[in-house]
Order: sequence, then structure tokens, then C-alpha cells
Amino acid sequence: MIDSPYISVAIALPVPKAYTYGVPEHFQNACSPGVRVLIPFGKKRVTGYILSGQETCGKFTAKNILDVLDDHPLFPESEIPFFRWIAEYYLHPLGEVIKAALPSGLESHDESCLFVTEKGLDALNGKRLSPGEEEIIEFIQKRDLAKLKQLFKTSRNPSVHTLVRRMEKQDLVTVSYILKKDGVSARMEKFIVFQQDPEPTLRMSKKREAILMQVKQKKEMSLTGLKALIPTAPSLIKPLAEAGFIRIIQRRIFRDPLGDPVEPDTPPKLTDEQTRVVKQVQDKSDQGFAAYLLTGITGSGKTEVYMRLVLDVIEKGKKAIVLVPEIALISQTERRFRARFGERIAVIHSSLSQGELLDQWRKIALDSVDIVIGARSAVFAPFENIGIIVVDEEHDTSYKQETGLRYNARDLAVVRARFSGCPVLLGSATPSLQSYQNVVLNRFEELKLETRINRHPLPEITLVDLKKYKDGRPDHRIITPELSKAIRQCLDKGNQALIFLNRRGFATFPVCRECGKALTCRFCDITMTLHKGHNQYRCHLCGDGRPVDTACPECKSKKIRPFGFGTEKVESMLKERFPDARIVRMDQDTTSQKGAVIKILKSIRNRTVDIVVGTQMLAKGHDFPSITLVGVVCADLSLSLPDFRAGERTFQLLAQVAGRAGRGDTPGKVIMQTYNPDHFIIEASQKQDFQEFFHNEAPFRRALMYPPFSRMTQLKISGSNSETVKIYAETVAEILKDLLEKEGPLRVSIQVLGPAEAPIQKISSKFRWQILIKSPSAGFVNRLVKATLEHPQAKPKSGMSLSVDVDPYFLM
Repeated sequence: MIDSPYISVAIALPVPKAYTYGVPEHFQNACSPGVRVLIPFGKKRVTGYILSGQETCGKFTAKNILDVLDDHPLFPESEIPFFRWIAEYYLHPLGEVIKAALPSGLESHDESCLFVTEKGLDALNGKRLSPGEEEIIEFIQKRDLAKLKQLFKTSRNPSVHTLVRRMEKQDLVTVSYILKKDGVSARMEKFIVFQQDPEPTLRMSKKREAILMQVKQKKEMSLTGLKALIPTAPSLIKPLAEAGFIRIIQRRIFRDPLGDPVEPDTPPKLTDEQTRVVKQVQDKSDQGFAAYLLTGITGSGKTEVYMRLVLDVIEKGKKAIVLVPEIALISQTERRFRARFGERIAVIHSSLSQGELLDQWRKIALDSVDIVIGARSAVFAPFENIGIIVVDEEHDTSYKQETGLRYNARDLAVVRARFSGCPVLLGSATPSLQSYQNVVLNRFEELKLETRINRHPLPEITLVDLKKYKDGRPDHRIITPELSKAIRQCLDKGNQALIFLNRRGFATFPVCRECGKALTCRFCDITMTLHKGHNQYRCHLCGDGRPVDTACPECKSKKIRPFGFGTEKVESMLKERFPDARIVRMDQDTTSQKGAVIKILKSIRNRTVDIVVGTQMLAKGHDFPSITLVGVVCADLSLSLPDFRAGERTFQLLAQVAGRAGRGDTPGKVIMQTYNPDHFIIEASQKQDFQEFFHNEAPFRRALMYPPFSRMTQLKISGSNSETVKIYAETVAEILKDLLEKEGPLRVSIQVLGPAEAPIQKISSKFRWQILIKSPSAGFVNRLVKATLEHPQAKPKSGMSLSVDVDPYFLM
């Protein structure tokens, strides 16, 4: 609670600083750091976030806040310095940093509503509530939707704010956001409460007697539960309620995003390696911040190490954040953690509905859970007393946000651990060069797991040179005889096979047979991809689609021939070759609907499929003991991309997907098809040897001053007119270079590359240019870019945009 007459507020708009507002007396008790307020800003009313109290407003007259939008802080005061660091490092407005950290939808006009819990009803019936608490519960019961703001306005109790918070912490009531604009509403359920027995002389139908008997036995039950026993119950309860024998109430059903019930597990005995690693972290856990990189081969038991360390901090009364790169992996991780830790777990990821996400966030903020598992946004979870932060598969590019606030959750996990004074553990069998270089520089401590669980051997990896099939049958260049034979042997033994190709669709290069022109997207500079299942050509950048019988834009011929291949074509070929096999495809096309990922993963786990065809979704951390064969259709796909990280991504992808084989009792086998069997990336992938890859790749990066041997920032410039974009990009580059000249001797330590057209010159009708700034000093680059953005001529004109990407991952 803030006692000051003024507050500092960060505004959810692209403005660089916080603003001061006055607090009317009737809002004093409701204002705390982390609470949203409605404020006047110019001619608009906007959302702001309270940062702190202020005793004065300086030399100007401060406007008053208009409303307090929350009954409880959405983030703790201790997280505000973390938000300020992000704003400074990523050159992003503080208010928009906080907005990006919070669940989406909170900028809509929303209302907090109160609901009574079962514990609250028991306390009411048992006369265990104070008069103030009874007043609040009666207020809720009299309304279909009890709005918190209405309670605060009508109650004569001056301590009603404090009382509601206390009742919520005691689980007597719950508070949930009902968003007006987005249509998120409470999930309501009718409950039947027993009131009194009927007179013995009263005649009643047998079904009504059965209803009363059931309700009396349980004191209260949901209408859904009653309907399962007596199907006609909904039409029979109203007369019973009118006679006073029962009472019908509406109650909110808490949205539960967790999966099916999970049987509790028994922690396995740790291997000697796991024991050593856990002890190394535990011995220093009370000494404050420490950063660890847990490396080792695939299948070596990293998740069990995470769970033991999380258990250790929970037993000390602290909290844990576990980051996982993909929603598909969150399901697996969540199941394992729930089996060990029960239900005191919250999950945060983009597949949750807005209502589910808000409820999960509230549970965390109210200290109702000990562990948060989630994708990159979980790094902002509103915990105060953090004991450890874990980043699984730390090398994964999914941790990088590519729009808005372009943060890297792996890097922010390290920063947040430093602010929280706790250890951070990054884990990967194929660590990023950035993290491993931090080990070399002694910024991180390396922990190793070099043996698979139960001493299962690494899979045997065979390279197949695709060049020997260049003049053979076309289908042999996609599924070679070696791979086909291995699949047949795998199926005959009753095992499962994973066929990997990191390219979706049926045909990726449609060409007109009359004029030879490729069929390109109308809005982007890439060719379209044939998706046979949807019977259309699609652009993978903007989503534009054309019917499969479309004419060539150049010569109007309809003779378009589809070249190239993707997962859809591979699936079709496998169905022809192995008609007895049950085949499922897992890519962005088959997993776009909610719940589709979980359904496919469950079918693999339950062995109701024999062959899985998939993209990189399947290459990350999944544990399927029955997969004994992995086939890589084309290992070279990403090697030739114009991106300095192309080799690193290729190695990580190949080593990770190979690691899905042989995780059970049966030894695994990998068939890796490639046009470049002698390339050091392919050779290192075959050996599963990260050290060989690192010692070959690092000298190239060092010579060209690319990360991790420099810090890089990318200026992204785009607009709808190609010539205007070019002129603006040149203007920004001139400003940048003029400012650099003024730095004197320091200027030799910085490189400015560009302006240049982006490799993909147009996306969604926007022409794209970019400028890269490299230097060993992150602070120097930050200062130079900040000065450029503040220059009057660098301000983008109408129809143009200039965005900053600090530590960029994708340069296409």
C-alpha cells in the first residue's frame, strides 16, 4: 500500500519515461506497486502501472488517476528493477516492457469479480466468519456476477480492500478477471445445496426423492454431477427450490489448463553423475547468484537433475521457474513435475485461453503455487522468493521473441537470477556457442552428464550420400533404399520410427511449365508451397493462399508443376510404401488447433502410431522409449542459409533429432541422408561431438567478429514504398556513422554493416532493409543506437517503421 499523495506510473504506450499522478483519498488504500491504474494522458484515458509512491510532483500540477483497475498487484515490487533493466538494455519503453511481461488482454477494459469457494461456504454454514466476511459472501450470493468494484463502492466497511485480500489468501473467496472486450467470461456451474427435509406427509415423485437424497448425502453437488445420476434432474430441481427444500446457486468453475490426472511417481535413484551435479549446485545454493551450464549427451537425465534441485528449493520455502522452449515440451515436463510435486504448479504459454492465462497468473501472484513451468514469457512470473531458475534446451531459438519487445528469455533468466540472488541452470546436450563461450570465460560453471540413463548406448548413426542417387529414381532422393530398409526392419520388430524433415508442405517450388517462372507470393519475396491437404498454395511468411488450379501470373497458363518436397509429401510416400503402418504427421499444419499437439504426443506415447513424420517440433527433448529409428531426410537444408548461425542451428537440430532414438532398452539407429557427408557440421553431428563442432566453428566467428565474440544490434527498417524505405535506411545509416565519427578513438572498436536490403526483401507488402552494428562492448553499441533513435531526422515518417533488435537471432 502506498501512503504518498503521488505515484510514479509507467504507461503502456511507446513513451520513454514514467509519469507522476496524484492519488485521490478514496483510492489511497487500493494503490500499491504492481497495480494497474486508469489515467488521463493527453486526450485519452490509458492504462498505467504503479511503480512507486512520491511525496512531491515537482514544479508542475499532477493530474489525478481516474480509477484503480486491480484489487491485487499483478507483479511484485521486487520485479520493477528487473523491468527497468530490460527497458534500458533492449531500448524499449518501460510501460511496454511491463505490458509485454503481463498476460495478454489486460489492456482491455476488464472487471474483477468475486466468487465463493467451497471452503467459504463451509465457513458460512458453520458460523465461523466475522460479520464483515459474512457481508462479503452475502453480497456475492445475491448476484449472478459480483463485481469487486461494486463491492468497494457499496460497502460501508473502511477495511473492505484488506478484508477481500485476506479472504482470498485464506481461500474463502476467489477473484477472477472478466474481460468485457475479449468476451472472456467466468465458467459458471449450477450447484444444488440441501436446505431441509420435506414433511413426511408430502407426496413426491421417486425422481425428486432421489434428487433430495443425493443432495442431502453430499450437502451440495453440481448440477452436472446430479445429471450424470439422474438425467432429467435439470427440469425437476426448480419446484424443489421453490418449496425451500434445496437452494440453487451459481458458482465459478476454475479454469484448469493442466492435462489428464497424473499418477504420483517415485523418484528414481540418481546415477553417480547426477548425484555429483545436484550436490555441486546445492553446496553453493545459499551463496547467492551463480550461473551453471549443464551439458552432456541426449538421454542423460537432465530433467531428473532439474526436479531434485527444484525440490531442494521448495523444501527451503522458495519458488522455482522452469522454462521450456516449446508448448509440445511443456506438456511432457508438466506431467513429470505434477507426478512429483502434485498440483502446486502453474503453467504459462500461448496455447492457454486468455481466461486460463489470467487465472494462472493470479495463482502465482497470490503465492498459491511453488513452481511455474512455461515458455519464454514464464521468465516474468510474479514470484518474489525465487530459489532457482531452470532453462531447459537453452540453445533453442524459440526463447527469442521476434516481435514487439525482442527479448531472449534465456538471457533474461540469467539477469533475473542475478536480481533475485539465486542460481540459474541452463541445460542442453547441444549448448549455444554464446553459453559455452561464457563457460570458457569462467562466467558460467560447466556441469557434465556424459552417460545415458541405465547406460543405454548412443544410437548408431549412418550417413547416406544422396549424390549417388542423383541420376536414379526421384523418390530415392527423398527416401533412399537404405532408409526404406531400416524402416521396414523397425516396423517388423514392433518399434516406432521418426522421420525428420524441417520443411512442411507437399511441394516447395511450384514452377510454370510454359514460361518457367516460379509461383511466388503476391506480398512476399518467396515462392509459395503446395499444401495438398488444404488444396491450395500457401505463403509460409504472410499466410496468403491461392487455389491449387491457379494460373501463372506471368503467362496465365495453368500448367504449374510442383517441384521440391516437404513433410506432407514424405507422409504420402511412406503411406504408399508401408500401407500396414499407422502414420502421423506433426508440423505446424497438423498442430494449429488447440489440443492437437497433446493428442499427437499421447498417440506416440501410447504406441497407437508406428511412424511419426515431423519438423523441428519433434527434435527437442522428447522422451519416447519405443522410437528406435530416426531418419533424417535431408541433413543439409539449413546449411546454406545466409545467416552466420546457420551451421550452429544445423548441428543442434541434427544432434537433437538423432538423440530421440534408442532412449529405451532397444538400441537406436539413425539414418542421416546428406549431400555433404564430409562437411564438419555433418561429421560432428554423426559423432554427437559438441566439442569438435565448437572448435571448428568458433575460429570463423572470432575472425569475422560475430557473436559470441562481439555484441550485435540490428536496426530493422520497413515500409510500403521501396524507394522511400531505401532513402530512409540510408538516412539512418548516415546519422549512425556521423555519431560514430564523434566517438574518436573508440570508433575503431565498432563495425556498421549496411544499410542493405534484407535477404527476404519483402514480407506482407513491406519492403525491408537492415543495418547491423557490432562491437565487443554492448554498452557502446547501446549508447550509439540510443543516440541515433533520439536524432530528429531518424524519426520514421508515416508508413515507415524503425525497430531495434538487440542480440538478433534471425537476419533474414
